[in-house]
Amino acid sequence: MSIALVGAGPGSVDLLTLRAARLLSEADVVVVDRLVDDSVLSLVSPHAEVIDVGKRPGGSHNQALINDLLISLTARYERIVRLKGGDPFVFGRGGEELEALHAAGIEAEVVPGVTSALSGPLAVGIPVTHRGLSHGVTVVTGHAKAGDGVNFRRLANPDLTLVVLMGVSTRAQIAAELLAGGLAASTPVAVIERAWTPSQRCVRGSLAELGALSVENPAVLVIGPVAALHIGEITAVTALAR
Repeated sequence: MSIALVGAGPGSVDLLTLRAARLLSEADVVVVDRLVDDSVLSLVSPHAEVIDVGKRPGGSHNQALINDLLISLTARYERIVRLKGGDPFVFGRGGEELEALHAAGIEAEVVPGVTSALSGPLAVGIPVTHRGLSHGVTVVTGHAKAGDGVNFRRLANPDLTLVVLMGVSTRAQIAAELLAGGLAASTPVAVIERAWTPSQRCVRGSLAELGALSVENPAVLVIGPVAALHIGEITAVTALAR
């Protein structure tokens, strides 16, 4: 028996690792999240079972049930793949699933994916670090329990790029906290929806405008001077049609 926690990358199937593609083609069962693109699932054998455990508003599978499911599948299948969008270990709760399997005495293979935190901005020509504009990047979640969230005021640093995952619904609060922390209202922002898919879309503006931008999940928020860049955007988007 083998089980692998596999990163599906940011969207397009050709951004998967070779190991991820091989494991998907060999799997007997694939446990998949909601944000995995259909093009990635095309690599799964037609003889394999696909179990959708995507978390959706009002009807989500909770994490404990997913952990229990993975453990139970090891008694029924020879080759199991747990497929999660982006990289499972960048706000994907992959560590929790790995812990649960290890606690049950089950060894698991880890296959990292290309995280949308870095590749999403690049799809529209935004490098998250750039000489003279940004000396580093901070990746945070915009979705956290009350009292257990990110202190955005402390992250108001004009020399760094701030990338926020799962921050669409809280973007107004995020902007208010960054402004209160001293970040300029004119700081460029970009919101990249569905990066590296045919429906990719980018909305740009300023920090003062972030709360009012018309954007939808799934999306990546980029805040900082680099958000005004468009380096190679045409090349990246054109690649989607190849």
